[in-house]
Amino acid sequence: MQRQRKLGRGVAVVGAGMSKFGVYADKDSRDLLVEAYTEMLTSVDKGIDPEDIDAMWFGNFSNDFWVRQAHWGPIVADILGHAPRPVTRNEGACASSTLAFRDGVFAIASGFYDVVMVGGFEDMSKVSTESATEGLALALDLPYEGCVGFTFPGVFAATAVAYFAKYGANPDHLKNVTIKSHNNAPLNPKAQFPQTILDVMNSRIKRAKERGQPVPTWKNEWDYLHDTKANPMIAWPLQMFDCCPISDGASCILLCAEEIARNFTDNPLHVVGIGQGSGRPLHTKEDLTYFEANRQAAKEAYGMSGLTPKDIQFAEVHDCFSIAELIHTEDLGFFKPGEAYKAVAEGLTRRDGPMPINSSGGLKCKGHPVGATGTAQMYEIWKQLRGEAGPRQIPNKNLRIGATQNLGGTGGTCTFCIFERR
Repeated sequence: MQRQRKLGRGVAVVGAGMSKFGVYADKDSRDLLVEAYTEMLTSVDKGIDPEDIDAMWFGNFSNDFWVRQAHWGPIVADILGHAPRPVTRNEGACASSTLAFRDGVFAIASGFYDVVMVGGFEDMSKVSTESATEGLALALDLPYEGCVGFTFPGVFAATAVAYFAKYGANPDHLKNVTIKSHNNAPLNPKAQFPQTILDVMNSRIKRAKERGQPVPTWKNEWDYLHDTKANPMIAWPLQMFDCCPISDGASCILLCAEEIARNFTDNPLHVVGIGQGSGRPLHTKEDLTYFEANRQAAKEAYGMSGLTPKDIQFAEVHDCFSIAELIHTEDLGFFKPGEAYKAVAEGLTRRDGPMPINSSGGLKCKGHPVGATGTAQMYEIWKQLRGEAGPRQIPNKNLRIGATQNLGGTGGTCTFCIFERR
Protein backbone atom coordinates (compact mmCIF):
# COMPACT_ATOMS: atom_id res chain seq x y z
CA MET A 1 0.00 0.00 0.00
CA GLN A 2 1.38 3.39 -1.00
CA ARG A 3 1.67 5.72 1.96
CA GLN A 4 0.26 9.22 1.87
CA ARG A 5 3.00 11.73 1.20
CA LYS A 6 3.11 15.28 2.54
CA LEU A 7 5.45 18.22 2.04
CA GLY A 8 7.58 19.05 5.05
CA ARG A 9 6.76 22.71 4.50
CA GLY A 10 3.91 24.40 2.63
CA VAL A 11 4.61 25.97 -0.77
CA ALA A 12 2.67 28.74 -2.52
CA VAL A 13 2.56 30.33 -5.96
CA VAL A 14 2.90 34.12 -5.74
CA GLY A 15 3.64 35.09 -9.35
CA ALA A 16 3.35 33.83 -12.93
CA GLY A 17 4.33 34.97 -16.41
CA MET A 18 4.12 33.66 -19.93
CA SER A 19 5.21 34.85 -23.36
CA LYS A 20 2.78 34.79 -26.22
CA PHE A 21 3.19 31.42 -27.91
CA GLY A 22 3.80 31.30 -31.65
CA VAL A 23 6.39 30.95 -34.40
CA TYR A 24 8.97 33.73 -34.35
CA ALA A 25 11.63 34.52 -36.91
CA ASP A 26 12.78 37.56 -34.93
CA LYS A 27 12.74 36.10 -31.39
CA ASP A 28 14.53 33.20 -29.74
CA SER A 29 14.37 31.42 -26.39
CA ARG A 30 16.27 34.21 -24.67
CA ASP A 31 13.83 36.89 -25.83
CA LEU A 32 10.77 34.83 -24.92
CA LEU A 33 12.16 33.91 -21.53
CA VAL A 34 12.75 37.57 -20.69
CA GLU A 35 9.17 38.31 -21.79
CA ALA A 36 7.76 35.65 -19.45
CA TYR A 37 10.11 36.62 -16.60
CA THR A 38 9.18 40.30 -16.85
CA GLU A 39 5.47 39.53 -16.66
CA MET A 40 6.09 37.22 -13.70
CA LEU A 41 7.85 40.00 -11.77
CA THR A 42 5.03 42.47 -12.45
CA SER A 43 2.39 39.88 -11.45
CA VAL A 44 3.60 39.84 -7.83
CA ASP A 45 1.03 42.06 -6.12
CA LYS A 46 3.34 43.51 -3.48
CA GLY A 47 6.48 43.37 -5.60
CA ILE A 48 9.54 41.14 -5.62
CA ASP A 49 13.21 42.02 -5.54
CA PRO A 50 14.90 39.60 -7.98
CA GLU A 51 17.74 39.37 -5.47
CA ASP A 52 15.33 37.51 -3.18
CA ILE A 53 15.08 34.58 -5.63
CA ASP A 54 17.37 31.89 -4.21
CA ALA A 55 17.50 29.50 -7.18
CA MET A 56 15.83 28.60 -10.46
CA TRP A 57 14.84 25.44 -12.31
CA PHE A 58 13.88 25.47 -15.99
CA GLY A 59 12.47 22.79 -18.26
CA ASN A 60 13.85 22.48 -21.76
CA PHE A 61 13.46 19.37 -23.85
CA SER A 62 15.71 19.75 -26.84
CA ASN A 63 17.08 23.19 -27.66
CA ASP A 64 20.37 21.37 -28.16
CA PHE A 65 18.66 19.87 -31.24
CA TRP A 66 16.49 22.82 -32.36
CA VAL A 67 19.09 25.58 -32.05
CA ARG A 68 22.32 23.63 -31.35
CA GLN A 69 22.76 25.09 -27.88
CA ALA A 70 22.97 23.02 -24.70
CA HIS A 71 23.97 23.85 -21.09
CA TRP A 72 21.15 26.32 -20.61
CA GLY A 73 21.45 26.75 -16.83
CA PRO A 74 24.23 29.32 -16.82
CA ILE A 75 22.85 30.95 -19.97
CA VAL A 76 19.54 31.56 -18.19
CA ALA A 77 21.40 32.80 -15.10
CA ASP A 78 23.18 35.38 -17.25
CA ILE A 79 20.11 36.42 -19.27
CA LEU A 80 18.03 37.07 -16.16
CA GLY A 81 20.82 38.63 -14.13
CA HIS A 82 20.75 35.74 -11.71
CA ALA A 83 24.41 34.62 -11.79
CA PRO A 84 26.14 33.29 -9.75
CA ARG A 85 23.11 31.75 -8.02
CA PRO A 86 22.14 28.22 -9.12
CA VAL A 87 20.02 27.60 -12.21
CA THR A 88 19.27 24.02 -13.26
CA ARG A 89 17.85 22.61 -16.49
CA ASN A 90 15.31 19.77 -16.27
CA GLU A 91 14.43 17.39 -19.11
CA GLY A 92 11.40 15.14 -19.27
CA ALA A 93 10.31 15.63 -22.89
CA CYS A 94 7.02 17.59 -22.93
CA ALA A 95 6.80 17.37 -19.12
CA SER A 96 10.13 19.13 -18.59
CA SER A 97 8.88 22.28 -16.90
CA THR A 98 6.61 20.40 -14.51
CA LEU A 99 9.68 18.46 -13.40
CA ALA A 100 11.34 21.83 -12.83
CA PHE A 101 8.30 22.85 -10.78
CA ARG A 102 8.52 19.68 -8.66
CA ASP A 103 12.18 20.29 -7.92
CA GLY A 104 11.46 23.87 -6.94
CA VAL A 105 8.63 22.77 -4.64
CA PHE A 106 10.84 20.16 -2.98
CA ALA A 107 13.67 22.65 -2.52
CA ILE A 108 11.37 24.97 -0.58
CA ALA A 109 9.64 22.13 1.29
CA SER A 110 13.05 20.91 2.46
CA GLY A 111 13.76 24.26 4.06
CA PHE A 112 16.87 24.85 1.99
CA TYR A 113 15.40 27.77 -0.01
CA ASP A 114 12.56 30.20 0.67
CA VAL A 115 11.89 31.73 -2.79
CA VAL A 116 12.56 30.04 -6.14
CA MET A 117 11.52 30.50 -9.74
CA VAL A 118 10.60 27.62 -12.05
CA GLY A 119 9.62 27.59 -15.69
CA GLY A 120 10.43 26.40 -19.15
CA PHE A 121 11.16 27.43 -22.71
CA GLU A 122 11.57 25.98 -26.18
CA ASP A 123 12.54 27.32 -29.60
CA MET A 124 11.16 24.83 -32.13
CA SER A 125 10.52 26.86 -35.26
CA LYS A 126 14.09 27.50 -36.41
CA VAL A 127 14.23 24.14 -38.19
CA SER A 128 12.03 22.58 -40.89
CA THR A 129 8.85 20.71 -40.02
CA GLU A 130 10.68 17.47 -40.87
CA SER A 131 13.51 18.33 -38.48
CA ALA A 132 11.07 19.41 -35.79
CA THR A 133 9.33 16.05 -36.10
CA GLU A 134 12.70 14.31 -35.88
CA GLY A 135 13.58 16.27 -32.76
CA LEU A 136 10.29 15.42 -31.06
CA ALA A 137 10.80 11.76 -31.95
CA LEU A 138 13.86 11.71 -29.68
CA ALA A 139 11.35 11.28 -26.84
CA LEU A 140 10.30 7.90 -28.25
CA ASP A 141 11.93 4.65 -27.17
CA LEU A 142 13.87 4.64 -30.43
CA PRO A 143 14.94 0.97 -30.70
CA TYR A 144 11.34 -0.17 -30.29
CA GLU A 145 9.15 2.73 -31.44
CA GLY A 146 11.25 4.96 -33.67
CA CYS A 147 12.82 2.14 -35.66
CA VAL A 148 9.41 0.95 -36.88
CA GLY A 149 8.50 4.41 -38.16
CA PHE A 150 6.49 5.83 -35.30
CA THR A 151 6.35 9.57 -34.81
CA PHE A 152 3.99 11.17 -32.32
CA PRO A 153 1.03 11.55 -34.71
CA GLY A 154 1.33 7.81 -35.36
CA VAL A 155 1.54 7.00 -31.66
CA PHE A 156 -1.62 8.92 -30.82
CA ALA A 157 -3.39 7.68 -33.95
CA ALA A 158 -2.79 4.12 -32.73
CA THR A 159 -4.07 5.20 -29.32
CA ALA A 160 -7.22 6.63 -30.91
CA VAL A 161 -7.87 3.44 -32.90
CA ALA A 162 -7.56 1.36 -29.74
CA TYR A 163 -9.89 3.72 -27.88
CA PHE A 164 -12.47 3.60 -30.66
CA ALA A 165 -12.37 -0.20 -30.76
CA LYS A 166 -12.76 -0.54 -26.99
CA TYR A 167 -15.37 2.13 -26.29
CA GLY A 168 -17.27 2.75 -29.52
CA ALA A 169 -16.12 6.32 -30.15
CA ASN A 170 -15.39 7.63 -33.65
CA PRO A 171 -13.52 10.52 -35.34
CA ASP A 172 -16.45 12.90 -34.89
CA HIS A 173 -16.00 12.65 -31.14
CA LEU A 174 -12.46 13.98 -31.59
CA LYS A 175 -13.86 16.90 -33.56
CA ASN A 176 -15.95 17.85 -30.51
CA VAL A 177 -12.69 18.32 -28.60
CA THR A 178 -11.24 20.42 -31.42
CA ILE A 179 -14.28 22.70 -31.66
CA LYS A 180 -14.37 23.23 -27.89
CA SER A 181 -10.67 24.11 -27.72
CA HIS A 182 -10.93 26.53 -30.63
CA ASN A 183 -13.94 28.21 -29.00
CA ASN A 184 -11.78 28.99 -25.94
CA ALA A 185 -8.67 30.12 -27.80
CA PRO A 186 -9.86 33.53 -29.14
CA LEU A 187 -10.35 34.61 -25.53
CA ASN A 188 -6.69 33.98 -24.70
CA PRO A 189 -4.31 36.77 -25.77
CA LYS A 190 -1.34 34.39 -25.37
CA ALA A 191 -2.72 31.74 -27.75
CA GLN A 192 -0.90 30.84 -30.95
CA PHE A 193 -4.18 30.18 -32.81
CA PRO A 194 -6.83 32.52 -31.36
CA GLN A 195 -9.53 31.49 -33.81
CA THR A 196 -12.68 29.40 -33.66
CA ILE A 197 -13.14 26.80 -36.39
CA LEU A 198 -15.86 29.06 -37.82
CA ASP A 199 -13.33 31.92 -37.90
CA VAL A 200 -10.90 29.74 -39.83
CA MET A 201 -13.62 28.57 -42.20
CA ASN A 202 -14.93 32.07 -42.92
CA SER A 203 -11.39 33.35 -43.49
CA ARG A 204 -10.85 30.64 -46.12
CA ILE A 205 -14.14 31.54 -47.82
CA LYS A 206 -13.28 35.24 -47.84
CA ARG A 207 -9.82 34.58 -49.27
CA ALA A 208 -11.26 32.43 -52.06
CA LYS A 209 -13.69 35.20 -53.01
CA GLU A 210 -10.95 37.84 -53.03
CA ARG A 211 -8.78 35.69 -55.28
CA GLY A 212 -11.59 34.83 -57.66
CA GLN A 213 -11.28 31.14 -56.83
CA PRO A 214 -14.14 28.64 -56.46
CA VAL A 215 -15.92 29.45 -53.20
CA PRO A 216 -16.15 26.51 -50.79
CA THR A 217 -19.67 25.43 -49.85
CA TRP A 218 -19.06 24.70 -46.17
CA LYS A 219 -22.12 25.57 -44.05
CA ASN A 220 -20.63 25.07 -40.59
CA GLU A 221 -17.54 23.87 -38.72
CA TRP A 222 -18.53 20.25 -39.21
CA ASP A 223 -18.49 20.64 -42.99
CA TYR A 224 -15.10 22.29 -42.73
CA LEU A 225 -13.53 19.67 -40.45
CA HIS A 226 -14.83 16.82 -42.62
CA ASP A 227 -13.25 18.31 -45.75
CA THR A 228 -9.89 16.56 -46.08
CA LYS A 229 -8.59 19.35 -48.33
CA ALA A 230 -9.17 21.90 -45.58
CA ASN A 231 -8.38 19.48 -42.77
CA PRO A 232 -5.98 16.92 -44.24
CA MET A 233 -5.38 13.50 -42.77
CA ILE A 234 -2.13 13.27 -40.78
CA ALA A 235 -2.32 9.72 -39.41
CA TRP A 236 -5.77 8.12 -39.45
CA PRO A 237 -7.96 8.99 -37.65
CA LEU A 238 -6.09 12.16 -36.72
CA GLN A 239 -6.48 15.12 -39.05
CA MET A 240 -4.58 18.39 -38.98
CA PHE A 241 -6.99 20.04 -36.54
CA ASP A 242 -6.52 17.16 -34.10
CA CYS A 243 -2.84 18.02 -33.74
CA CYS A 244 -0.99 20.68 -31.76
CA PRO A 245 1.38 23.04 -33.62
CA ILE A 246 5.13 23.61 -33.58
CA SER A 247 5.65 26.52 -31.20
CA ASP A 248 8.14 28.86 -29.56
CA GLY A 249 7.53 30.19 -26.07
CA ALA A 250 8.42 30.47 -22.40
CA SER A 251 6.65 30.50 -19.04
CA CYS A 252 7.64 31.22 -15.40
CA ILE A 253 6.18 30.56 -11.95
CA LEU A 254 7.36 32.15 -8.68
CA LEU A 255 7.21 29.91 -5.61
CA CYS A 256 7.81 30.64 -1.95
CA ALA A 257 7.31 29.11 1.47
CA GLU A 258 3.71 29.44 2.64
CA GLU A 259 4.68 31.29 5.80
CA ILE A 260 6.06 34.22 3.80
CA ALA A 261 3.56 34.18 0.89
CA ARG A 262 1.63 37.15 2.30
CA ASN A 263 4.77 39.24 1.97
CA PHE A 264 4.23 39.05 -1.78
CA THR A 265 0.46 38.82 -2.25
CA ASP A 266 -2.78 38.57 -0.31
CA ASN A 267 -4.05 36.10 -2.93
CA PRO A 268 -1.52 33.25 -3.25
CA LEU A 269 -2.24 29.79 -4.62
CA HIS A 270 -1.27 26.84 -2.45
CA VAL A 271 0.38 23.71 -3.85
CA VAL A 272 -1.74 20.97 -2.30
CA GLY A 273 -0.96 17.96 -4.47
CA ILE A 274 1.87 16.86 -6.76
CA GLY A 275 2.41 13.50 -8.38
CA GLN A 276 4.61 11.90 -11.00
CA GLY A 277 4.53 8.52 -12.68
CA SER A 278 6.65 6.59 -15.17
CA GLY A 279 5.16 4.52 -17.98
CA ARG A 280 6.28 1.71 -20.18
CA PRO A 281 7.01 2.13 -23.91
CA LEU A 282 4.31 1.07 -26.33
CA HIS A 283 5.62 -2.44 -26.99
CA THR A 284 5.23 -3.45 -23.35
CA LYS A 285 1.92 -1.69 -22.62
CA GLU A 286 -1.01 -3.95 -21.86
CA ASP A 287 -3.60 -1.45 -23.10
CA LEU A 288 -3.21 1.65 -25.28
CA THR A 289 -6.36 3.29 -23.95
CA TYR A 290 -4.82 4.64 -20.74
CA PHE A 291 -1.49 5.87 -19.38
CA GLU A 292 -0.35 4.06 -16.24
CA ALA A 293 1.96 6.99 -15.44
CA ASN A 294 -1.09 9.28 -15.33
CA ARG A 295 -2.82 7.02 -12.86
CA GLN A 296 0.25 6.83 -10.65
CA ALA A 297 0.70 10.63 -10.73
CA ALA A 298 -2.98 11.10 -9.87
CA LYS A 299 -2.74 8.60 -7.01
CA GLU A 300 0.19 10.52 -5.50
CA ALA A 301 -1.40 13.95 -5.90
CA TYR A 302 -4.82 12.95 -4.59
CA GLY A 303 -3.18 11.16 -1.67
CA MET A 304 -1.08 14.17 -0.77
CA SER A 305 -3.97 16.62 -1.02
CA GLY A 306 -6.67 14.48 0.57
CA LEU A 307 -8.87 15.44 -2.39
CA THR A 308 -10.76 13.32 -4.89
CA PRO A 309 -11.47 13.85 -8.61
CA LYS A 310 -14.85 15.33 -7.67
CA ASP A 311 -13.08 18.14 -5.79
CA ILE A 312 -11.22 19.37 -8.89
CA GLN A 313 -13.24 22.21 -10.42
CA PHE A 314 -11.30 22.67 -13.65
CA ALA A 315 -8.08 21.45 -15.25
CA GLU A 316 -5.52 22.01 -17.95
CA VAL A 317 -4.56 18.67 -19.50
CA HIS A 318 -1.97 17.72 -22.09
CA ASP A 319 -3.99 17.68 -25.33
CA CYS A 320 -1.07 17.30 -27.73
CA PHE A 321 -3.65 15.47 -29.85
CA SER A 322 -7.42 15.54 -29.38
CA ILE A 323 -7.56 11.88 -28.30
CA ALA A 324 -5.11 12.64 -25.48
CA GLU A 325 -7.57 15.00 -23.77
CA LEU A 326 -10.15 12.22 -23.58
CA ILE A 327 -7.75 9.68 -22.11
CA HIS A 328 -6.20 12.06 -19.59
CA THR A 329 -9.55 13.14 -18.16
CA GLU A 330 -10.43 9.49 -17.66
CA ASP A 331 -7.07 8.58 -16.12
CA LEU A 332 -7.43 11.44 -13.63
CA GLY A 333 -10.87 10.23 -12.58
CA PHE A 334 -12.91 13.13 -13.94
CA PHE A 335 -14.83 10.66 -16.09
CA LYS A 336 -15.08 6.87 -16.07
CA PRO A 337 -13.07 4.95 -18.71
CA GLY A 338 -14.84 5.22 -22.04
CA GLU A 339 -17.07 8.09 -20.91
CA ALA A 340 -14.99 11.20 -21.70
CA TYR A 341 -16.00 11.37 -25.36
CA LYS A 342 -19.65 11.40 -24.30
CA ALA A 343 -18.95 14.11 -21.72
CA VAL A 344 -17.36 16.36 -24.34
CA ALA A 345 -20.27 15.78 -26.74
CA GLU A 346 -22.67 16.80 -23.96
CA GLY A 347 -20.75 20.02 -23.31
CA LEU A 348 -19.57 19.05 -19.83
CA THR A 349 -15.98 20.23 -20.50
CA ARG A 350 -16.85 23.66 -21.89
CA ARG A 351 -15.85 26.75 -19.92
CA ASP A 352 -19.45 27.08 -18.73
CA GLY A 353 -19.83 23.36 -18.12
CA PRO A 354 -19.52 21.50 -14.81
CA MET A 355 -15.93 20.36 -15.53
CA PRO A 356 -14.08 22.91 -17.72
CA ILE A 357 -11.06 21.44 -19.47
CA ASN A 358 -8.40 23.57 -21.20
CA SER A 359 -9.98 26.98 -20.81
CA SER A 360 -6.73 28.35 -22.27
CA GLY A 361 -7.40 26.66 -25.61
CA GLY A 362 -5.06 23.84 -24.63
CA LEU A 363 -1.89 22.79 -26.39
CA LYS A 364 -3.97 22.44 -29.54
CA CYS A 365 -4.67 26.17 -29.84
CA LYS A 366 -2.58 27.93 -27.19
CA GLY A 367 0.53 26.22 -28.59
CA HIS A 368 3.02 23.65 -27.39
CA PRO A 369 6.63 24.85 -27.02
CA VAL A 370 7.33 21.59 -25.25
CA GLY A 371 9.71 22.75 -22.49
CA ALA A 372 7.34 25.58 -21.54
CA THR A 373 4.06 23.70 -21.54
CA GLY A 374 3.82 22.44 -17.96
CA THR A 375 4.31 25.80 -16.28
CA ALA A 376 2.18 27.49 -18.99
CA GLN A 377 -0.66 25.25 -17.82
CA MET A 378 -0.01 26.53 -14.29
CA TYR A 379 -0.14 30.10 -15.58
CA GLU A 380 -3.73 29.42 -16.66
CA ILE A 381 -4.57 28.03 -13.22
CA TRP A 382 -3.03 31.17 -11.66
CA LYS A 383 -5.16 33.44 -13.84
CA GLN A 384 -8.39 31.50 -13.34
CA LEU A 385 -8.15 31.00 -9.56
CA ARG A 386 -7.33 34.69 -9.05
CA GLY A 387 -10.24 35.77 -11.27
CA GLU A 388 -7.89 37.43 -13.76
CA ALA A 389 -8.64 35.44 -16.92
CA GLY A 390 -10.73 38.17 -18.51
CA PRO A 391 -13.28 37.05 -21.11
CA ARG A 392 -12.25 33.41 -20.75
CA GLN A 393 -12.84 33.42 -16.98
CA ILE A 394 -14.68 30.29 -15.91
CA PRO A 395 -18.10 31.46 -14.67
CA ASN A 396 -17.92 29.72 -11.30
CA LYS A 397 -18.16 32.26 -8.49
CA ASN A 398 -16.55 29.85 -6.03
CA LEU A 399 -13.57 28.68 -8.07
CA ARG A 400 -11.03 27.36 -5.57
CA ILE A 401 -9.31 24.21 -6.86
CA GLY A 402 -7.64 23.66 -10.24
CA ALA A 403 -5.18 21.12 -11.59
CA THR A 404 -2.67 20.52 -14.37
CA GLN A 405 -1.68 17.27 -16.08
CA ASN A 406 1.45 17.11 -18.23
CA LEU A 407 2.73 14.19 -20.34
CA GLY A 408 6.19 13.49 -21.73
CA GLY A 409 7.06 11.12 -24.56
CA THR A 410 4.65 8.27 -25.26
CA GLY A 411 3.45 8.50 -21.66
CA GLY A 412 6.80 7.69 -20.08
CA THR A 413 6.62 10.75 -17.81
CA CYS A 414 3.30 12.03 -16.49
CA THR A 415 2.64 14.60 -13.79
CA PHE A 416 -0.42 15.88 -11.97
CA CYS A 417 -0.47 19.02 -9.79
CA ILE A 418 -3.32 20.45 -7.71
CA PHE A 419 -3.62 24.09 -6.62
CA GLU A 420 -5.97 25.74 -4.14
CA ARG A 421 -7.06 29.32 -3.49
CA ARG A 422 -7.90 29.72 0.19
